Amino acid sequence: MNALAATNRNFRHAARILGLDSKVEKSLLIPFREIKVECTIPKDDGTLASYIGFRVQHDNARGPMKGGIRYHPEVDPDEVNALAQLMTWKSAVADIPYGGAKGGIGCNPGDLSKSELERLTRVFTQKIHDLIGVHTDVPAPDMGTNAQTMAWILDEYSKFHGHSPAVVTGKPIDLGGSLGREAATGRGVVFATEALLAEHGKSIKGLTFAVQGFGNVGSWAAKIIHERGGKVIAVSDISGAVKNPNGLDIPELIRHKESTGSLKNFQGGDSMDANELLVHECDVLIPCALGGVLNRENAADVKAKFIIEAANHPTDPEADEILAKKGVVVLPDIYANSGGVTVSYFEWVQVMD
Repeated sequence: MNALAATNRNFRHAARILGLDSKVEKSLLIPFREIKVECTIPKDDGTLASYIGFRVQHDNARGPMKGGIRYHPEVDPDEVNALAQLMTWKSAVADIPYGGAKGGIGCNPGDLSKSELERLTRVFTQKIHDLIGVHTDVPAPDMGTNAQTMAWILDEYSKFHGHSPAVVTGKPIDLGGSLGREAATGRGVVFATEALLAEHGKSIKGLTFAVQGFGNVGSWAAKIIHERGGKVIAVSDISGAVKNPNGLDIPELIRHKESTGSLKNFQGGDSMDANELLVHECDVLIPCALGGVLNRENAADVKAKFIIEAANHPTDPEADEILAKKGVVVLPDIYANSGGVTVSYFEWVQVMD
């Protein structure tokens, strides 16, 4: 099931529980605006390359639309639509005066040099600058983008509209970014995990955790869980996976990845099949990467008692049904990973004119 179909199915299920009028339900499923643009740039070798960029603005009933910009090969209209819709619900759940939006470019950022990424970001901004804005739509980093990407967007946007530091969040501190923004989503995941476990008479200390995805969100979540006495026994990312039944030394694993760019050859654990991590024996499973990783093919084999959705829509509806029958408690993404948009709101407010 693709991302948009899964998100719409979940929304319709919630709408039935809430008793929403069918006209309201339909209007909430249709995005406010969809943008698709061509981004052609010169590569460092002089050749031209074209990429497709998207921005979906889902809803602005509660305030300016808000959502990240993702650089990833799997970015397509359905995924961006689904993520924009999820941002609307996330902002509402966090009780922040934002609507929802999402954007992205279908590319592999690992294949592009820094100068090529800058050119791509600036061209994308040129194509959408009149449709985003401080009180209209405020982008932020997402998978494959970071504070530097936001700095390029801010600079390019300001060429057309004057210096506008509140047009993006997740910026470098020197440009009006917020302290703690980089760690915010991962830290929020840990806070949400603590709250859920407390309801079940448990705490992080002494439990075992498997973290799928070791980028910004996964690495921060694993680091803070480690500091709180949790035992992170398995970690994976696009480069591979590593496990240690006695617990991984997360600070050392972070240093290893920073120095080598990979989880491979980490001396503090054994390599494992990355797909095995999702069904690895543990108390808490935290998917922090792509959507749809838990599905009808693997849900029945999940051994975790709790799943914390740190990624966006990592569990498809069919997997949700299987997990519910197994008694697995799933903490939804629109709550579990809302720490990032919460701190983005703080950043936005502090640099408003």
